[in-house]
Amino acid sequence: MLVAGACGAFVAGMVGLSYASVPLYDWFCRTTGFGGRTQVATAAPGQVLDRLVTVRFDANVGSGLPWKFAPAQTSIQVKLGEVVTVDYTVINESARTTSGVASYNVTPLNWGSYFQKINCFCFSDQTLKAGEKRDMTVVFYVDPALLNDSDAREHNTITLSYTFYPQREPQRPVAERKAGSQGRI
Repeated sequence: MLVAGACGAFVAGMVGLSYASVPLYDWFCRTTGFGGRTQVATAAPGQVLDRLVTVRFDANVGSGLPWKFAPAQTSIQVKLGEVVTVDYTVINESARTTSGVASYNVTPLNWGSYFQKINCFCFSDQTLKAGEKRDMTVVFYVDPALLNDSDAREHNTITLSYTFYPQREPQRPVAERKAGSQGRI
């Protein structure tokens, strides 16, 4: 009976850890920049250095989302610490309202902790009506602390890559449903 109880406790603990692994991994990546995860800044850095890096912009759309998504420019040169604003354009090419959410990463992966976003459209649901076009802005800087990282000094180009994935449309309240469908749920 003791062995069965210990096995049951072990299985319950493993199930609990599996549910906690996603938020713990997300927290770890946000904190360390691991896996190309960028950092979130609230203000510009105190200094701008003369060192230039090229930032490339990549835009993708996941399967099942009828959107066209592209950066306004494919790359720019920025100084370390310089606050930069770039635009992306998204167009819903379908005849119906659709929703998507964007995720991102930075390569090389070890630069994720130096890529500081001040404002971004990522991880928030975007809903576009049929044929709607929307401009979306990203505000960022590359942290001057990059110069102190011997591994990061060997690169001169960063790629910021976004991918929009389809989102299920949110449930509408009953009051918004068409009059012909009332009473049927």
